[in-house]
Amino acid sequence: MGQPNATMLHPEMEALDRDDLQAIQHAKLAKLGARLAAAPEWVAQFAKGGVHPKDLADPQALASVPFLDKSQLRERYPFPMLTEDVGRVTRFCATSGTTGLPVLFGYTDWDMKGLLAKQVARQLYAHGLRPGHRGYNGFGFGLWVGGLAYDLGMAELGVINFPVGPGRSDLVAEWMRDMQWDLATVSPVFLASLIRAAREKGIDPKTEWRLRFAVIGGQSVSRAFRDELEAELPDGFKSFNTYGTTEAGGPIVSVACPHSHENDEMHLINEDSVLTEILDPDTFKPVGPGEIGEIVVTTLDKQASPVVRWRTRDLVRISDQPWDCPCGRKGMAKIGRIIGRSDDMLKVRGVLVYPSQIEDVVAGTPGTVKEAWQIYVDSLEVSPKEMVVAIEHERSYNGSADDLAGTVGRALQSRLGLKVPVECHPEGTLPRYEAKAQRVQVRK
Repeated sequence: MGQPNATMLHPEMEALDRDDLQAIQHAKLAKLGARLAAAPEWVAQFAKGGVHPKDLADPQALASVPFLDKSQLRERYPFPMLTEDVGRVTRFCATSGTTGLPVLFGYTDWDMKGLLAKQVARQLYAHGLRPGHRGYNGFGFGLWVGGLAYDLGMAELGVINFPVGPGRSDLVAEWMRDMQWDLATVSPVFLASLIRAAREKGIDPKTEWRLRFAVIGGQSVSRAFRDELEAELPDGFKSFNTYGTTEAGGPIVSVACPHSHENDEMHLINEDSVLTEILDPDTFKPVGPGEIGEIVVTTLDKQASPVVRWRTRDLVRISDQPWDCPCGRKGMAKIGRIIGRSDDMLKVRGVLVYPSQIEDVVAGTPGTVKEAWQIYVDSLEVSPKEMVVAIEHERSYNGSADDLAGTVGRALQSRLGLKVPVECHPEGTLPRYEAKAQRVQVRK
């Protein structure tokens, strides 16, 4: 590890200006190209764009490399684009498989302990975690990389780890009090469920928990929902957005520092090992400050299962002022929270709708259960003609369900420019999610 300062675990990398950081990226691109030149699958992939992996010695060649997407990886089942012999792979992780067969990604021992552990430790340090803090790892284990990544990161930083995983909310609510955990790595909807579980057991999370930090993953969380969570927990508690993908190596692409947190933004904090392009999803040209684009990643250091120009399909807005954060990070750009997916956004009667817009309205409306809402459509194959939003009212809500539905409906019409029917159900009616929420569902 480098010598840490007030905000950075690795200041020799994190404090670099943009030009110096890009020089490191360009040198690593050349080395990556030399490695991929020995892999026939990658040579064939590059050839589709009329280039060869060794052409990455010129960083301008990256723009000519064809994009990589999930369908191409599934065609190469079971070990797609694996650049190391299977015998050198220590562990496999996989995508969720919510839209088809999961795709496996290999990790060598170095990929886990020499790369992923340091990437996650850097993030935790940026939030304010220090050796000796206690952490509840509430992310899933098994094939998913989330639980593994934070196990490695906590160990690297010296955070005491309680790897319970998701679920068991009654037990976790008690242990949060009894074990005096400082950190929770958890999905936002499950953290909200833990708060409710604690209150039902007579535990006041604001005074009886010591929780100071939450790493929010699995899905983005709106500013309104985040503010609601922070108000329920001890004074000074912060819930930090984080973003990553299995294909990028884990939950390591971007996280919030205390400064960017206040503006609902995140740093691309591992740009020395993950090169991130943010491109217009229609023209595939880079977008600028204040503009929305799709995140495309290239893993520079990963030994097994690297990706080059992986289309995440996740849409994000670049900060109006992406550089020179007061935290001292000069060259690691700031982005907003994930807006939605280019393949998940809905076009309803000619209007583009992102699920995050629905969440903003629900979370900002008093009386609603913030973690419980759904979007029902008549079709996902083509632009849906009908869309219904379902919400829940809190048990303590004293008004009528119809009035609350009307309030949300008017707010949605103002936000979207679209009249949307809203159903309001009693608390406990709609699905709950311990990990990634499936908000858009077909209802015939």
